[in-house]
Amino acid sequence: LETKKRLLKLFPNAKLGETYGMTESAATITTLDPDQVLRKMASVGKAFVTTQVRLVDDEDRDIPPGRVGEVISRGPNVMVGYYKDPEATAETLRGGWLHTGDLGRVDEEGFLYIVDRKKDMIITGGENIFPREIEEVLYAHPKILEAAVIGLPDPQWGERVHAVVVLKEGQQMTEEEVIDYCKANLASFKKPKSVEFVDLLPRSAAGKVLKRVLRDERT
Repeated sequence: LETKKRLLKLFPNAKLGETYGMTESAATITTLDPDQVLRKMASVGKAFVTTQVRLVDDEDRDIPPGRVGEVISRGPNVMVGYYKDPEATAETLRGGWLHTGDLGRVDEEGFLYIVDRKKDMIITGGENIFPREIEEVLYAHPKILEAAVIGLPDPQWGERVHAVVVLKEGQQMTEEEVIDYCKANLASFKKPKSVEFVDLLPRSAAGKVLKRVLRDERT
């Protein structure tokens, strides 16, 4: 969301669209038309013309608009399967639908919003917390360059929210300042319980933050 805002500010005369997908769907599941970007800034659009999209619960039952569920898709763009991995294929293509592992919600107009990765969701004290929401708040802080939010084991709450933060060059912040900033911009139970400052976040060859590595290094 912050990236979209920066791009539109840098290139005010440009038209900005967005496509959501993954390798297993030939990188195309939904598309957001440039004419809708300003009105639906946080959305990834509607299903591509040849694609069907549903949001389902853990039992693959459809859920109503406004609720969060897993994004599943089918269409001619979806893969046949993983090479020599029938078990992973069966798990991902259950019932003929590609299970993306992404959590999302659909508004009343049918626009899809990606909430987070299903495996990254934090459950603390019985509450579901989506790290992406906290990360977007952190990225909006003028002193913060990058941030990743993960769940770490907690004997009382099951998991606790932990923020790993990279500051911009020459900037300084304390753990308390980051937590107070989050508390002012989020529901109190979503604020990080702890904050760690690092120089770099681990990334894959594709540039994605490796949250599994962050979790493994801290547990």
